Amino acid sequence: MRITTRHTARTVQILCVTVTAALVATGCGRSADSGPGKDAPAEIGAGKAKGTVVMWSMGDTDKSLESLAKKFEQENPDADVKITAVPWSAAHDKLTTSIAGGNTPDMSVVGTTWMAEMAAMNGFQVSPTSITSSDFYPGQWDTTKYKDTSYGVPFIADTQAIYYRTDITTKAGIKGAPAGDRAGYLKDLKAIQATAGKQNPKLRHATGLVMGFNSWIFWVPMVWQQGGDIYDAKTGKFTFDSPEVAKALEYYASVPKQGLAPTDRSDNVQAFRDGLIATYQEGAWAGGSFHKDAPKLDGTWKTMPVPYSKQAAGFAGGSDLAVFKDAKNPDAAWKFAQFLTEPANLATYAKATGSLPASPGAWSEGKLSEDENMKAFAKQLEVSKAPPAITTWQQIADVIDSELEKLSLGKATVAEVQKALQSKATSIGTGR
Repeated sequence: MRITTRHTARTVQILCVTVTAALVATGCGRSADSGPGKDAPAEIGAGKAKGTVVMWSMGDTDKSLESLAKKFEQENPDADVKITAVPWSAAHDKLTTSIAGGNTPDMSVVGTTWMAEMAAMNGFQVSPTSITSSDFYPGQWDTTKYKDTSYGVPFIADTQAIYYRTDITTKAGIKGAPAGDRAGYLKDLKAIQATAGKQNPKLRHATGLVMGFNSWIFWVPMVWQQGGDIYDAKTGKFTFDSPEVAKALEYYASVPKQGLAPTDRSDNVQAFRDGLIATYQEGAWAGGSFHKDAPKLDGTWKTMPVPYSKQAAGFAGGSDLAVFKDAKNPDAAWKFAQFLTEPANLATYAKATGSLPASPGAWSEGKLSEDENMKAFAKQLEVSKAPPAITTWQQIADVIDSELEKLSLGKATVAEVQKALQSKATSIGTGR
């Protein structure tokens, strides 16, 4: 898969890299009386915020975030928010190094799949009880958790939907969106494929396939849709050997096996724009990209929720806000985090950046679902789940990516992949 620059940034945003074991082992030099499972929730004091709040944001300089910071300062005249942009490519190491060294800012934007790892390093304060989980999508709230305790507040949500080219699907005899169930969707893909080179001269494959890096994001929800999972938090054991995993692997393998998707790591975004594929699964950012970079396609593509088998499910990722253990001004930092995640402010930020807000209240406040192509993402957020909150997650995800590629290329059977996943994941373990 050749990943576009923007896709790279996006995928880096929602993923973590392997933690440096030495950093984890330090426990940040704190006493045995503190750490995950031992700390009381932070408290937000009464009155307005005071003093300086130092925050790290990820990616390019975020003018929309800075605009909200100015609004916060107007409401809190004695507060001063200083935001430093950190490239996503350097963010993980910068965060873990700062936690280990006890030299953190007050707060930061943190990729959701980094939360467990950095909470295990004793890096974050426990979320105040005044910030309630019911204000957020359940899957997004779960991204803040480590060992059933929340260490942040959801900020930017991320999930995926199906994009489809109506000018191509119509010629395949599909009225409206392709089927929403897995079996029906597969049938529609076959109908679309039959038009390749005929009614649709440019079309090569009915859909796109993500291979290698990040392919787990597309496959793990298929397991959830079967009513299964890949990890049992109660027993602390991986469950890649379940019937539900086998069914998800069989479906995943069936698409390239039937020639419905390419297996050459082609760029799905460009292929969709060029009409080489008719459908593919991606985050909301892709719609903004099409509108900006290929406006002539406006009106020829739509979105729909990800097809499911037994039950709807999807991936919950994005970014959370966390306040560090070593924050110099934690009270003002939590007040700023609370301010940023108020529905009106989340809606403002979403409209300015094209991101997905993590709370249903923000969707209502901003009337975001009035955009037809955003409705699919709103539905997905309602059923999205977070991956296991274990410190070794990225290592597990890497193994899944590797095994899925073997499966897609026909270099391993479903049974072989399933056995390898269970064995390798068990060997890696769950970390701290």
